[in-house]
Amino acid sequence: MLEIKNVTFEVDDEKRKIIDDLSLTIDDGKFVVITGPNGGGKSTLAKLIMGVNDITSGKLIFDGEDITDCNITERANKGISFAFQQPVHFKGIKVVDLLRLAAGEKISVAKACEYLSKVGLCAKDYVNREVNASLSGGELKRIEIATVLARGTKFAIFDEPEAGIDLWSFQNLIRVFENIRESINGTILIISHQERILNIADEIVVIENGKVKTKGPKDEILPTLLGTSAVDIGACSKLM
Repeated sequence: MLEIKNVTFEVDDEKRKIIDDLSLTIDDGKFVVITGPNGGGKSTLAKLIMGVNDITSGKLIFDGEDITDCNITERANKGISFAFQQPVHFKGIKVVDLLRLAAGEKISVAKACEYLSKVGLCAKDYVNREVNASLSGGELKRIEIATVLARGTKFAIFDEPEAGIDLWSFQNLIRVFENIRESINGTILIISHQERILNIADEIVVIENGKVKTKGPKDEILPTLLGTSAVDIGACSKLM
């Protein structure tokens, strides 16, 4: 479980609050999507959880332990993963080696291929390719998700995974997350505006002006966001 307690984040040079005394609890084993208007603080909150940025005040409690002062590496070792909006290119490193680094052991090629298959990639076409600019945005996104699966972490954060990819890749990405949702062993936290990602969530959190505006089960929150009913949402999801 992650407990975010009265967390504030200010821009040093302006003293402007991006996150303003925000409190939120994310339970174990949940698929949670954070959404809200642009500039509301969603991605900033994700980076604060991972330790990319340091909070100005407040506490972060992970599995009962105060991780507020832990750096990125320490948080990663405790079981938190982070997937960026724009995946990093690794010139000179093969996909199989990246997966081995993520897993923390020299997994077999067959095991690496298993992770790639889970994210919808034809493993034999990718396992020995370099993680560089020759790969499309959608391919890089799915490889990054495969590294998160290889790590087997307790808490995985995906910051706007749909950013910068085409419609075809996005449709494949949705299927990947649907598969993860069905076989979830840990907590998944996604920052997203996309209705199809919101529709597979257990819970939706709306953040606006650095604060939690509302939070609850998908069936309660999504109809309000879309201005429709839960019945309409269910019917639409079956058509997708």
